[in-house]
Amino acid sequence: MNIAIVSVHELPADLPAIARELSGTHRVTVYTRRNAADRKPKVKVATGVTIEYLTAGPAESLAENELMPHIAEFSEQLKQRWGKDRPDVVHAHSWTGGLAAIAGAADLDDVPIVQTFHNLGSSRIRPGADQGRAARIRLERAIGRRADAVIASCDDEADELIRMGVPRKKIAVVPHGVDVERFRRQGPSLPRTDRPRLVHVGHITPGGGAYTAIRALDGIPGAELLIAGGPVAGSPDTEADLERLRIVAKEAGVEDRVTLLGHVPHNSIAKLMRSADIVLSLPVAVPNGKVALEAMACGTPVIASAVGAHIDSVVDGVTGLLVRSDNAAALALRTRQLLGDLTRRTALGFAAADRASSRYSMERISRELVRVYDNVTGRLQPVEAEESEAEAA
Repeated sequence: MNIAIVSVHELPADLPAIARELSGTHRVTVYTRRNAADRKPKVKVATGVTIEYLTAGPAESLAENELMPHIAEFSEQLKQRWGKDRPDVVHAHSWTGGLAAIAGAADLDDVPIVQTFHNLGSSRIRPGADQGRAARIRLERAIGRRADAVIASCDDEADELIRMGVPRKKIAVVPHGVDVERFRRQGPSLPRTDRPRLVHVGHITPGGGAYTAIRALDGIPGAELLIAGGPVAGSPDTEADLERLRIVAKEAGVEDRVTLLGHVPHNSIAKLMRSADIVLSLPVAVPNGKVALEAMACGTPVIASAVGAHIDSVVDGVTGLLVRSDNAAALALRTRQLLGDLTRRTALGFAAADRASSRYSMERISRELVRVYDNVTGRLQPVEAEESEAEAA
């Protein structure tokens, strides 16, 4: 197939790896917005995979809610390109990508559109969720109904899409994947002390889980907590977010055992996770569960909030532990128990790595995406049709 992937705002972290997997038997072109002046218009990232950076608005990074004035310009360029090189299927990411893809494919008969939202506007808590939330929900509902298929990353998101009015038959659950070559049990790790080490990775804003991790530390004597997350150094909100965490740590009396790492490059996250005794991922809303999956793939025991994608990926007591995201006392208890039981930690780590590689590898996720593409393009008959034909025979 000739697969067109549209992501106006930014490229999802696992998209390049997925595109490379797809390129084994398909041709993939990723269309995204030029967000830096030094970006080349077209970059070949692998055999069969090209990224095209389209000029739409200023060549600088913009927040997703600032992109609306530039969607029409982006869509017009899609029209021009697809008029010359017609895709077999279009996979749009986020609501901005959905708007651009629908407009860009308006003149193409029978080119199906697959939609992935990543973070739905109806999610209860997410940075900036209140600004333009009602309008965004209306747009997402319209995009979901227009798309030929909508991919949910977990069962919880599928339920949310149904509540929004997206027909159940259009929804396919395909989880986010993890790069099991980068995130694996064997590999370098960061230096550490003799203290039990807890690592929390994620947003450092309220609702991201770091506040709960800090408050729990008072009930985990002797352990150190490393918190990775936040905007890149120099961003306006960086110091304000970090200062709030320092205040929480001081109030809890654990400031001497908390290290705020700030933004950690993604290529260093595996080393950080392998250095930990336990990785914590405690956000109140979990659209993809990437942190927990990466920790699982590294074979590091994970304690995760019992919401969203975590419910699907973390098998409580088998591949990790699940807790309420806001219950610091319960988190402290389960962490103490796990730190005191090396055999259990080892068993959880092995089981987690096995589950990550067998269920969430990029190879498997790409196969599941191709099945969705085959369905919407008619290459794969729906199960109901196959059963009907078998009965008739």
